[in-house]
Amino acid sequence: MPPRHHQPEALLTTLSTSRGRADRLTHTEHMAARPARYAPWPEGIRPEIVAAAGELGITEPWAHQAEAMELAQSGQTVVLATGTASGKSLGYLAPVLSELLSGTEARNGRGATALYLAPTKALAADQRRRASELAPGRVRAALYDGDTPFEEREWVRQYASYVLTNPDMLHRGILPAHPRWASFLKTLKYVVIDECHTYRGVFGSHVAQVLRRLRRLCARYGSSPTFLLASATTADPAVTARRLTGLPAVAVTEDASPRGPLVFALWEPPLTENVGEQGAPVRRTATAEAGYLLTDLVEQGTRTVVFVRSRRAAELVALQAQEQLGNPLASRVAAYRGGYLAEERRGLEQALHSGRLLGLASTSALELGVDVSGLDAVLMAGYPGTRASLWQQAGRAGREAQGALAVLIARDDPLDTYLVHHPEALFDTPVEATVLDPDNPHVLAPHLCAAAAELPLGAEDLTLFGPSAEPLLPVLEKRGLLRRRTDGSWYWTRRERAADAVDLRGSGGNPVQIVEGSTGRLLGTVDAAAAHTTVHTGAVHLHQGRTYLVQDLDLETSVALVEPADPPYTTSARDITSISVLSTDTTVEWGEARLCFGSVEVVNQVVGYLRKRISTGEVLGESKLDLPPRTLRTRAVWWSVTEDQLLDAVIPFDQLPGAAHAAEHASIGLLPLFATCDRWDIGGVSVPLHPDTGLPTVFVYDGHSGGAGFAERGFHGAEQWLTATREAIAACECERGCPSCVQSPKCGNGNDPLDKAAAVRLLDVLLAGAPGRQVSKDG
Repeated sequence: MPPRHHQPEALLTTLSTSRGRADRLTHTEHMAARPARYAPWPEGIRPEIVAAAGELGITEPWAHQAEAMELAQSGQTVVLATGTASGKSLGYLAPVLSELLSGTEARNGRGATALYLAPTKALAADQRRRASELAPGRVRAALYDGDTPFEEREWVRQYASYVLTNPDMLHRGILPAHPRWASFLKTLKYVVIDECHTYRGVFGSHVAQVLRRLRRLCARYGSSPTFLLASATTADPAVTARRLTGLPAVAVTEDASPRGPLVFALWEPPLTENVGEQGAPVRRTATAEAGYLLTDLVEQGTRTVVFVRSRRAAELVALQAQEQLGNPLASRVAAYRGGYLAEERRGLEQALHSGRLLGLASTSALELGVDVSGLDAVLMAGYPGTRASLWQQAGRAGREAQGALAVLIARDDPLDTYLVHHPEALFDTPVEATVLDPDNPHVLAPHLCAAAAELPLGAEDLTLFGPSAEPLLPVLEKRGLLRRRTDGSWYWTRRERAADAVDLRGSGGNPVQIVEGSTGRLLGTVDAAAAHTTVHTGAVHLHQGRTYLVQDLDLETSVALVEPADPPYTTSARDITSISVLSTDTTVEWGEARLCFGSVEVVNQVVGYLRKRISTGEVLGESKLDLPPRTLRTRAVWWSVTEDQLLDAVIPFDQLPGAAHAAEHASIGLLPLFATCDRWDIGGVSVPLHPDTGLPTVFVYDGHSGGAGFAERGFHGAEQWLTATREAIAACECERGCPSCVQSPKCGNGNDPLDKAAAVRLLDVLLAGAPGRQVSKDG
């Protein structure tokens, strides 16, 4: 049965008026349709590619695709940053495949090669399929990742002209073995970096250094490939592309693809009778609310995807809708789980396109590269962390001629609450820039070792790796990792592989292996930095929708033993944190107050954990733990106020700890709006009298060794960030503080003490001295 089509306004009216929900809709944004703009095929695109595109129904490219093709052919680094379903793949595939097709006319059949990098294996597999649709069989496209059989790898090295892989495999498998890839690297014409906005923070900084190592080896083999990047819409895509590749870049951002009208609604779930920590009121969860809305939409025959934050939430939303719908509609709702085998994904896409499947609850894995555009509605259970992701998810809804509905359902969280009450932060603000810091010495040092192991490092290489490279070399020599030859070059001294010392996605230390005690089966790993809080003895651990209880965490062997369990509670770690200032890079006077950025040392010790009832968040009990402290050297932004300012703000000393703690929590919750991070990427400490500043001080720091660029972004945008923090606290309708404003899900002190009203007064007195405020006061 084909689905019935509905106008988005009518759908939204039905959702908000049924079951007394009118007060949950906080804002509706109407976005007009956009017609397509076409351009002729650029001259250099081969007729075989144009003919193959014609067979797929593409007679002419959209204007942005044609612009990207022309820039690519001129040899410029180009980043194509347009919306979901805007055909970015064709923009880079047409010039790449044209070049490879010309290369097949060389004597060895491989006069040109190209490399494609994707953040996930599934996306690389999708891309190989798209390439094979557009290019004749003599262009040999091949996947090269951890799943490629060893006997096939030799064939790929020798014969494939288009190799599709991921940054991890490039770093571990291709660059260290470059002599075996010599013929491929010699003729490398293009490097495609897909979904480049996902390379952010420490991971993005690592990938930036992997690309510099690739460029260095290409130069040694006599090639200088053109870099083509594809990104979701982000701010300053050309700056991001330059930081990632080290090359000046041109951005194509004007989206010429057609779009139907979109109705975008902001939705806040109601408060419940339940109480959480410190007796705070609790809202209905975004996933439970999404389950109800999905039920209503499926009942009306509306094709809908719900985006949730975890695999378990995907299972819960699908299950809730199935139970409420009953037969026969229950069979038309599914969850999109981990694993993502290509044929399963194809099956889901097919079922959605045909209308056999009406409702799908999915993690953000569906955001990347899987073709499920053309839906009637998209529900987002919680802000996905960045505006770039929000628009990518919302873009899954809508066909050319037909309207679509997108609904953002707020989680009980300061950032979500702020956004549904400040729509201008979503609709009138450009998407954020991707934050990465390739010069972070903790990231750069192991890549210099890996580069020296590939080919000894000479003075001419150092400009490629950035200004931090030269001072690091003597440090690495002291550690016995590099040695300097008489000719001035540096080389790797150890017998082990240098590349193995770099963990592209981790954050220091051996990952902790999660092992099922009764079977010995390895379920997965967790970063060393997160192990103390997530897999301590007694922790409830989720893996692929299943629940386990941690029996024992052995730090010496880096193993957490778990057993399947189904406890009625979740766990949250309790910890104590101290912070000391190592060096201050920059200080800005805000009237009497001070805003600083620099390096800090954070010492954190997990001392126990709470058990909370799943359905209500009610605290059931607390257990003690005996874990060693962990030390992190990182970058932080911090601000201090004076005693006179506290008097002005009417904050007596006994209220100060609660005021500073509440302001710290809310500011951590709001920083992701200004830097592309998650609240779990950053931490904070508030101290009524800090020994290094001698004043009441609030710190927000990067949760990664050496820093990830997030605190720095907070420092540079401090006035807007802290203003939004103040507004988020003041606007919340609770009396004394709740998870929507000043309570944090990861607070090590059980969200105590917190003083909501005093936090607003503290931020008022701080912001009164901000440079922008002083200017506006004077005139």
